[in-house]
Formats: sequence, C-alpha cells, structure tokens
Amino acid sequence: MKEMRLQKYLAECGVASRRKAEELISQGRVKVNGETVTQMGKKVSQNDVVEVDGKLVKMEKRKVYIALNKPVGYISSVKDQFGRKTVMDLVKDIKERIFPVGRLDYDTSGLLLLTNDGDFAYRLTHPKHEIKKVYEADLLGVPSKDDIMRFKNGLWIDDYFTSPADFEILKSDGKTTKVRITIHEGKNRQVRKMCNKIGCPVIRLKRISIGEVSLGDLKEGSWRNLTEREINSFLDNQK
Repeated sequence: MKEMRLQKYLAECGVASRRKAEELISQGRVKVNGETVTQMGKKVSQNDVVEVDGKLVKMEKRKVYIALNKPVGYISSVKDQFGRKTVMDLVKDIKERIFPVGRLDYDTSGLLLLTNDGDFAYRLTHPKHEIKKVYEADLLGVPSKDDIMRFKNGLWIDDYFTSPADFEILKSDGKTTKVRITIHEGKNRQVRKMCNKIGCPVIRLKRISIGEVSLGDLKEGSWRNLTEREINSFLDNQK
C-alpha cells in the first residue's frame, strides 16, 4: 500500500466517508502509532498502527456496495448517541465494516447506499459529480404553476440558493398532491425545506433512486448488493 492521507485511509478501511473521517480526526478520536492526530495532512502506510476510539482499523480486502430500503424511524449513521435504531441494525449479516453514503432523515424512507469503499462514497457525495436523487412525496396542498417554476429554478433556504431541480405532479385530490422531485444536491432536509418554501409541506417522503440505482421492488428494511454495472456507473463518473 502506498502512503495516503489519513482521512482517505479511514474511508478505505470502512470507518466512515472521507468527510466524516475528517471530523473524527479533528475531534481527536484518531491515533497513529499511539499518538493522537488532530490535523489534516497526516499520511500513513501499511506499517502504521491506526486506531479510532481505541480500536484498531485495517484496510478491508473485499469491497462491499449495497442498496438498502430504509424504513422511517432509523438513523442513517453507524452509531447514535441517543440509542436510537440505526441502519446498521438492518445489515447485521454483513461481516465487513461498512457505512452509509450520505443520509436519509429519520422520518424519510427509501434508497440508501452503504459501502466500505471511500472513493465510491466520495463520488456519490461530492457536489461536483452532480449525482441525481429522485424522491416521491405526498404534499399538503396543491402547488401553483408559479410555485412549481420557483421550485425548478431554485429557492433561497437557510443560507444558500438551491440548484435547479425537477418537480412533476403525479396526481392530486385537491387537498394533497403526489409529486416526483429530482435534485442533485443533498443538504440537510433539503427537499422538505424546499416544499415548505412553496407552501406545501411534506406529509410523506421516499427516495426512489440515486443515479443509476433504483429502489425497484426491494422490500422495506431489506437490502441487496449493487450490480457491477451500477457500481461502475458511479466510479466511471469523471465529471
């Protein structure tokens, strides 16, 4: 193994995504050869002893890529400080150490990818790759044509302006509306905030696809391995 930056090494070991690994380092939870490292830039090789929270971490030999249909009521993280159920409770039969790629809110269901491949996770989460994420949502109310146009062109929420998105009405009974929404960002509760902004709060939200990977008929709470074609569709994205 060639020398690599510590945060990348942690991601390759299946500890967490590269961004999350940087947080672990800055929090003083990572040691290299017995010494705590808190600054980015540290490089390690196969001869170094790396620990996270006192536990030895090693490079995973087998890369794992799975799609999970996350139910409402699960946290999209490896651990939860409040003892709530996490998505890891749904993949206990996987021996390798894996982590969620991005996240779905506690009250959102649908497609979530998990892996132990740091580069794969990076390609899915870095904004420059513009991976499309498709959601189906039940909204309270009926959005007007102007509301839909605003949604598509971008909205100012929190401290940022959202990128152009797609918004398609599937059906409506005059009181609620079922829609399909496509974005390529993934900020905290973004879809819900965008819908609130146009005056149609979310009743139910489900992610049905990420890039070339679709939820299909995967049962809630179940998972499957990604196909080689699905994996390569992300790894070949050199944008």
